[in-house]
Amino acid sequence: MGSPEFALPTLQALVERFPVAGVVTQPDRPAGRGRALTPPPVKQLAERLGLPLIQPRRLREPDAMQQLQAWAPDLIVVAAFGQILSPEVLELPPFGCLNVHASLLPCWRGAAPIQAALLHGDPQAGVTIVKMDPGVDTGPLLGQRAIPIQPGETAGSLTEKLSQLGAGLLLETLPAYLSGDLSPQPQDESQATYAPMLKKEDAELDFSLTAEDLARRVHAFNPWPGAFTTWKGQVLKVHRAHPVDGASPGPGVPAVQAGLPAFGAGIGLLALDEVQPAGKRPMPGQAFLQGARDWGKP
Repeated sequence: MGSPEFALPTLQALVERFPVAGVVTQPDRPAGRGRALTPPPVKQLAERLGLPLIQPRRLREPDAMQQLQAWAPDLIVVAAFGQILSPEVLELPPFGCLNVHASLLPCWRGAAPIQAALLHGDPQAGVTIVKMDPGVDTGPLLGQRAIPIQPGETAGSLTEKLSQLGAGLLLETLPAYLSGDLSPQPQDESQATYAPMLKKEDAELDFSLTAEDLARRVHAFNPWPGAFTTWKGQVLKVHRAHPVDGASPGPGVPAVQAGLPAFGAGIGLLALDEVQPAGKRPMPGQAFLQGARDWGKP
């Protein structure tokens, strides 16, 4: 059970080592400017692999449950599926349901763990194999692996790394789990933190924050929902940025810093390394500055 690109390495790894009875993913949804119906990445891979596939709007639909029962899986693996599993589904396979979760649980339970790690300036991120229970990422743990968060890391680049890390960890974990040699260990509830689902409006930059906080937000929201502000009444997306120490001209006031466009922050300046003006492609900050000749001028 999975939907976005994060789930692809896990599905590919399972197919190469185990018989996969079937795949469950989200329905096709409108995407892009034309709002054409677009299949989730997991559907595209499952079809290329020739795997049976269902796309229920809700797992509790009778047809979906009948298909799951017909497949009679020994184990269900979940990776960024996007739906809550009912107790009926959790109890269906003899070995339960395992989730490949993109955080070091119990840290960052919930829908946006990768973004949360970046937003909070965590020194490392990671993946956890967790045996699912009815709670949100509250089940006992089977394995974890951590990697350092590199300077300038975006949610997109970190997601790609963790997707590969999670698939590898799952394959290492499954033999011992299925043979009974590995027992799930309970989480430390006192260490639990929560990463709620992101909304588009969360990505509007608040220049009363420090430049360091703003840079974290830019990278945490790349590629989605995409950090943005307004300039001359038009949306200006900010894809990459870095904080600069120094006197701020005032929160949200445009400035030029070492040949780059910048905004004053609550503390310091936010230098814009890559931006996307309304109706245009992403471009380096220097290129934007060449076309915005009145940037930073009173």
